[in-house]
Amino acid sequence: MLLRWNSLVSLGDSFTEGMDDPGPGDTYVGWADRLAGMIAAKAPEFRYANFAIRGKMLQEIVDEQVPLAISLKPDLVTFCGGGNDILVPNSDPDALAEVYEVAVADLRSAGCDVVIFTGFDTRATPLLRSIRGKVAIYNSHLWSIAERYHCRMVDLWSMHVLHDRRAWSEDRLHLSPEGHQRVALKTAEVLGLTDDHSWNEPWPALEQTDWVTQRKADLKWAREHVVPWIGRQLRGESMGDGLAPKRPELLPVARATGENFQ
Repeated sequence: MLLRWNSLVSLGDSFTEGMDDPGPGDTYVGWADRLAGMIAAKAPEFRYANFAIRGKMLQEIVDEQVPLAISLKPDLVTFCGGGNDILVPNSDPDALAEVYEVAVADLRSAGCDVVIFTGFDTRATPLLRSIRGKVAIYNSHLWSIAERYHCRMVDLWSMHVLHDRRAWSEDRLHLSPEGHQRVALKTAEVLGLTDDHSWNEPWPALEQTDWVTQRKADLKWAREHVVPWIGRQLRGESMGDGLAPKRPELLPVARATGENFQ
């Protein structure tokens, strides 16, 4: 199979950095690394960089990561951002989309093929259901941007397979390793690398917990994950403060990591 892309740069926040898909040491793997491994298996000269850092807001991604990506002149860019902004009370999805569109225009003008991602459907997550309307508005803008600039779209909202709790880590904000694998497979399908719909394989049957146990789990999650997140927001702090990108250079996947993430 002859691929049209020999280089990939991934931009974004914790979703693209790979939390919570543990890798060697204190690093994360994630869907983008897994996708890079899939492409590298078909293209020996393929190179990959990942500038994503957890906690980044959309404007930070645009200001800090997009110019770096353009300077590397990659064939392909994955760009996902705005999720952290949407979580902030009173954030404006219309204004966010304007920022997003400028970045996409710059990437396309630089000759990059661009893959963008909708936000997840938060219907199944307690406390995040309240932002579902904002996510839907933002997604509508992203679809329009994808059409105007001829971008490929990975529609996370429609991936009902991700509504299973096994797709998510304990904090319910980041994907589990299996969740990241599903997104990698879906992205590979969008890129035409596969057509087997393996991302949508049914989950094994799971024993359902009773209502009281579920509510206890919800309260524990709110106390251990939601409250600390709110505290960081109020203090103007981010999980990514002081962190550098995990893959700041375009390098062959095997040479940089010793594995193909599969």
